[in-house]
Amino acid sequence: MLLLKKKNTQEREARQVVESPAMSPDLVAEIERPPLLSVDDAIKMPLERMSQLFVDHLNPGQLHFMKLLGFHKVKIERAEGMFYTDQNGRKILDFFGGFGSLSFGHNHPRILAARKRFQDENRHEIAMAFLSQYAAALAHNLASIAPGDLDMVFLGSSGSEAMEAALKLAERYQGPKRSKILFAEHAFHGKTKGVLSITDSKLYQSEFNLVDDVVKVPFGDLDAIRTALENDPSIGIVCLETIQGGAGIVEASPEFWTGLRSLCDEMGVLWVADEVQSGTGRSGRFFAFEHYGVVPDITALAKSLGGGKTAMAAMIARKPVYMKAYGKPATALIHGPATFGGIGEACITSIEALNIMYDDNLMQNAAQVGAYMKAELERLQQKFPKLIKDVRGRGFMLGLEFQDFSRTMPMAVRPALSMLDEKLKGSLSGFVGSALLREHDVLVAFTEYNRNVVRLQPPLIATRENVDQFITALDTILSGGVVKIVSDFIKSQRG
Repeated sequence: MLLLKKKNTQEREARQVVESPAMSPDLVAEIERPPLLSVDDAIKMPLERMSQLFVDHLNPGQLHFMKLLGFHKVKIERAEGMFYTDQNGRKILDFFGGFGSLSFGHNHPRILAARKRFQDENRHEIAMAFLSQYAAALAHNLASIAPGDLDMVFLGSSGSEAMEAALKLAERYQGPKRSKILFAEHAFHGKTKGVLSITDSKLYQSEFNLVDDVVKVPFGDLDAIRTALENDPSIGIVCLETIQGGAGIVEASPEFWTGLRSLCDEMGVLWVADEVQSGTGRSGRFFAFEHYGVVPDITALAKSLGGGKTAMAAMIARKPVYMKAYGKPATALIHGPATFGGIGEACITSIEALNIMYDDNLMQNAAQVGAYMKAELERLQQKFPKLIKDVRGRGFMLGLEFQDFSRTMPMAVRPALSMLDEKLKGSLSGFVGSALLREHDVLVAFTEYNRNVVRLQPPLIATRENVDQFITALDTILSGGVVKIVSDFIKSQRG
């Protein structure tokens, strides 16, 4: 009898749910359509409307800096190869490269064809329940490219995600007693909360409550690393960019990297190499650490791995490290596939991009044309020593550092102006970058920490002719002298 009453009660509750007014088809039909913009609306949107929506819904503070550089006046209508095309038909040479995300240029025809084939064949995207032939093929390609026993791949969407996966794997391998991470001054590893803890920026870290098991040392200082490891046995992970991007394109010596590998082996420490910016051929080798004949325990890629058309990232680990951390059925899903990690069309894009990298000899091009560009920049440094302080980097990952503002002025006024150098940091590089776009149709980028540095990361398809266009433009601007550079910038702000 009790069971019968319980069953009747459940049936009444089920009927009440079905008959609830909230589930009525009539009410569902009354849902009002919001004022959505269509694809055509987005394509045809004028600059004024774009700016207003940016302020209303995206990042009003960022627009301030875009206005300073004149970027807010540009609406990109098309992008192909090395060039953007704006609303006026002006072709803009891209030496920014999306902070290294556009190694293959804009809309590479082979990458577009691979994506179209995928779409035309109605192939599957998310394969969480099944094996994915696309993820499997991409993982094979990455393992084939990577040296040593870097064989195990985790696929994600962003550099931060790949680096989070790398650090979690390292901690799983080392265990809680050796989970402390050593990182470098001026490091940039991402802005998600874990890797933000080893991104050396007070601005980005703000007042967030971050991971506190970290130790900071000067970049490229092997003695400082050895001292830290000897004094603190809880340090089990060393995480370093092979070439520091946000610091202004900074490299360590070959001896540092060979010494680091030996030191980590000696002390049982895992070395995580952040190759998000410097990897995928940008330095003239697929991984920048290959220049030094060493192999890390774990590395991470992103940016250009997506062929300039999709968000793709990868963590690649030595097989013994991966298997100890996640190699058993009980541990396999602790950091298993992400929902969009290994999504079909993204994998197809990356598979084609990696083949293009070798078919078109893009790494060789980056090494050769990059060396030519560096030599041309060094020539300008000799010509304009009061303006250019340093040229550094390798391949198509170069940094052009300008002098502090006081150093560009006559000796008599330098002492007084030097007190303003910190406040004016980044001014000259910004003025030059603005002039390159405004007067010469060339786009460059800047760096997070050393604001005096212009970051040059063009696509790996760049030619000597492209470099000559950029060098000629830069030479013309610098030939006018600092007074003209400043006065032209002020005039541009009034326009």
